[in-house]
Order: sequence, then structure tokens, then C-alpha cells
Amino acid sequence: MSVSTGTTAEPTAETTAVPPVAPHRDQVLRPHAEDAFAAELAALAAHDDRPRPARWKLSPWAVATYLLGGTLPDGTVITPKYVGPRRMVEVAVTTLATDRALLLLGVPGTAKTWVSEHLAAAVSGDSTLLVQGTAGTPEEAIRYGWNYARLLAHGPSREALVPSPVMRAMSEGRTARVEELTRIPADVQDSLITILSEKTLPIPELGEEVQAVQGFNLIATANDRDRGVNDLSSALRRRFNTVVLPLPETAEAEVDIVTRRVEQLGRSLDLPAAPDGLDEIRRVVTVFRELREGVTGDGRTRLKSPSGTLSTAEAISVVTSGLALSAHFGDGVLRAGDVAAGILGAVVRDPAADRVIWQEYLETVVRERDGWTDFYRACREVGA
Repeated sequence: MSVSTGTTAEPTAETTAVPPVAPHRDQVLRPHAEDAFAAELAALAAHDDRPRPARWKLSPWAVATYLLGGTLPDGTVITPKYVGPRRMVEVAVTTLATDRALLLLGVPGTAKTWVSEHLAAAVSGDSTLLVQGTAGTPEEAIRYGWNYARLLAHGPSREALVPSPVMRAMSEGRTARVEELTRIPADVQDSLITILSEKTLPIPELGEEVQAVQGFNLIATANDRDRGVNDLSSALRRRFNTVVLPLPETAEAEVDIVTRRVEQLGRSLDLPAAPDGLDEIRRVVTVFRELREGVTGDGRTRLKSPSGTLSTAEAISVVTSGLALSAHFGDGVLRAGDVAAGILGAVVRDPAADRVIWQEYLETVVRERDGWTDFYRACREVGA
């Protein structure tokens, strides 16, 4: 006979835990390219009657159109994801349709990661098979790892193996991405050689191998300007077809890129659109280009260049921060005072040398330029 004590057990954290709910796509701070531009990818697929390589979601022509923009027969507008030479994009897309891997090379801020993500999204419908290169990236991140609990309990087995994004891409016929390849230690980089040349990933512990199926390819990004770069071995570099992404050729092209990306970021951050912000964007781009190139736009004054890269990506960051300042602490209009601090932080990376270069630029160029008095004063105030 059981006796009830009249008490109820207190709920524990284990019994009351609620499983996490995946956020709605509209709530994600930075949606993957295949989610953010799903409507455009679907419209392209519906109108795409050209030959497609095995397991590609779109034809090479449609992939290039997705990146560069265009208008479909039904009037659907495909927004440009990249502003640059069309032939360069066509070469990159064509490379992925061959057995050669693609290396996107360029100085920081030339949209290498952006192009890599959108290429993978358009080709495979999945841009998430990503290895982020750092100085601490292990070989397991490229090859495979192990579930050590299962490994110790049952020994090496397929169930204990943890596939890397590259291994998954090989077995599923998708596009893998390796970001900042030159950040990865040289011996780890070279683990890609067998994968790219033999299209095979050996698993010696199991006496097996994973062979790449049709549709597999790899996109890597790299730059040779930052500190801590590990040069690629000649054997590995030969496995890639290299496409160099240039900086924007003209100031107007760079202004267009910055404007587009700031609008996209502003929408994702729920920032109000800044009226008449184009003038400040143009000034930020002008400052970055002149200091980057070491000469004023009219070619009359030679300048010293600071240690930073002053890339287009940094210009986008400066303007976005300025937009947030104007929205939350100003009148909603993007002004010189909203971008001055961001410019100072981007230019003065070395407090000793770069500050002298910046002050000289302010006094010899900005101070004398018509219509830039407010910008000069704002920069002097934050730099005081």
C-alpha cells in the first residue's frame, strides 16, 4: 500500500527547460545570402533555361546575372551584389564549373567574402559550408574530427567521425568556402592539396576515403596585405584559378557601393533612412581614396598614406556608424559630426605615425577645400 506524502516535487531546470526556438528569418541580424535574396534566386531559376552543371541550382549565366544584377523578362529586377568588371565575374563563375578551385585574391575590403558567399548561394543554394581561417585553425576544420565520447567507447567508426564543411561539400556535391586562407598555418593549408588534386579525402583510421561527387568545388579568399599572413605553397597555389578583386576604379563607383550596402545594413538594423546623406558618403569616400592613393583627387598634392587599408568595407562601417549616431543622438540627418569619429578611428591605427599624417591632411587639404568647413571643424573637435 503506497502512502502519499501530500507534497509535489519541485520542478527542476531539466524538467522545465523549454527547447530553443529558431528565430524567424526576419529577426536574424544577418541572414545568409540564400535567405536574404531567396525571391531573386527563385525568379532566376524560373526563367533559367540554359544548361546547368551537375547539382547547380542555376546556370553559369544566371549566377553571373545574380551577382551583377539585371532585369528578367517578366520585369523582375535582380539587384547587383557586386559592382566590378563583368569578365572577372564570368571567369570566377566559369572556374567553379570546372575541376579547378577558385581563389579570390585582393586587399582587405574588396568584397571577397561577399562575392564568395553569393557565389556559393547561387551555385549550391547553401553558403554555410564555411571554414573560417585563423592562426589557430586546426587540420580537423578542413579534414574531419572525432566525437571523442564515441571514439573512446567504441573506437574509430563512421558514427564517431565529425565531418568538416569541406567533407560535407565533397559528399553532397556542394560548394565549400575557406575564408582568409592565408591566415591558416602553412601545414594546415596544405591539407587541401589532396582534396583539390585527387578530389579525395582519405580517412586512414577507417581505411576508407571520401570521394567528391559531381558539383563539388571550393572557393577560398586571401589577401597579402595584413600582418600574420602565411604565403601559400606553390603546390597549393597551382590547384587554384586565381581571380584578383580590384578596388573600385572610380570615386562614383565606390560611392555607389557604399550607398547600396549602407542602405541594406540600415534596413537590417532598423535604422531610419538618412535624407541627404549622399554628400557625407561622398566625402568619406573622397578622404579614404585620397589617403589610400597618396594624392588628392585633382592630382595636385601628394600625400602620405597611413598604415591602415582604408578599404571600401571600412567606409561602409564609418557611414553605418554615422547613420546610427544621427538616428539615435541627432536629428536623423547624416552630418559631418556623425562620421568624423569613425574616420579618425579608421585612419589613425598607429597613434604615433598616423596621427601626424591625419593632421597634415586636415590642414593642407581639408581646411582649404571649398564647402568642407563643417567637416574640418568636426574632425578637429574629435581629434583634439
